Amino acid sequence: MQKIVAFTRDRSPAGRRGDSAMPPATGVRYGSDTPQERAEQVSVSIVVPTCGRPDLLNRCLGALTMQRFDPTRYEIIVVDDRPSVATRDIVIDWAKHAARRGPTVTYIASPGPHGPAAARNHGWRAARGQIIAFTDDDTVARTDWLEKGVEAFAHPDVEAVWGRIVMPLHRTPTDYELDAKGLERAEFVTANCFCRKSTLEKIGGFDERFRFAWREDADLYFNLLDIHARIEHVPAAVIVHPIRPARWGVSLSQQKKVIFDALLFKKHPDLYRRKIRARPNWNYYLIVLALAAAIGFGVAGLTVPAVAAAAAWLALTARFCAARLRHTVHTPSHVLEMIVTSALIPPVSVFWRMVGMLKFRTPLI
Repeated sequence: MQKIVAFTRDRSPAGRRGDSAMPPATGVRYGSDTPQERAEQVSVSIVVPTCGRPDLLNRCLGALTMQRFDPTRYEIIVVDDRPSVATRDIVIDWAKHAARRGPTVTYIASPGPHGPAAARNHGWRAARGQIIAFTDDDTVARTDWLEKGVEAFAHPDVEAVWGRIVMPLHRTPTDYELDAKGLERAEFVTANCFCRKSTLEKIGGFDERFRFAWREDADLYFNLLDIHARIEHVPAAVIVHPIRPARWGVSLSQQKKVIFDALLFKKHPDLYRRKIRARPNWNYYLIVLALAAAIGFGVAGLTVPAVAAAAAWLALTARFCAARLRHTVHTPSHVLEMIVTSALIPPVSVFWRMVGMLKFRTPLI
């Protein structure tokens, strides 16, 4: 006999769905009357952190439950970093849908929000599989993704695998879309990677100080490199990562993420310089220095130096703006966005860089 059970914190059956704004359950897991036997079959656990995006999660789970992989051998664990009834209900619906011939689907309500690093730790620590596959809630896995990724672990020395990210664009991109598409060229991102559970235990999983979806995967990768883990790249393991629409001026709010560049640099200075940024972003510092000089000289009544500094700031900012527009769409709205944000990004970015450097006590990044 098969069943769906929603567990509360005291492990009693949960109440009716939708009775409260927050889900009463910390775990929702499909199972059989012999869960121990089923647990012994599971060899792979897919961990998906999510935070307030039930529609995207619904699409993601649709692809994950349709993997060309023995459904008794894998499970899906969704960790909700901002627990909600809507997200829990999506997971329960997919658990019911998969109950007859699909994989186990589990919902975990994280005591968050603490960020995707913490959510992924909750997920892999609750996993029954010895191989952990990570992806994001806004991705769509190809039907052979899991099969291709797990094949690499046939060699007992392989400890981690990273696949290929595809981010389709069907028109001239905006600056945001072009920047996002750069993820296709990144090494070892958590939207598409696999790791032995024993290896995650060895390195302590993700560093939960990375509170944003930024650099936590690079930190995990660098930790694996530090222990000389054997890592394989498997381009045949494909995740499609559609680029989500973004609001006007989104690049400004993204600058806060650079705080965690400082943490990554502090932990792995050599690898950071080799794989992330070979030298500090002098362009931003020069733009901010020119702006500060123009203001300072102006306040002091030194007209000629103030004009010279202002001209330098304008020239550097114009060059920065032109570089962002070079391969992007030239609609009036986008051009205006590039002009405004190109003037604001350097001082905003330098501010958050300074915050990160002070917080984590690092030199210039």
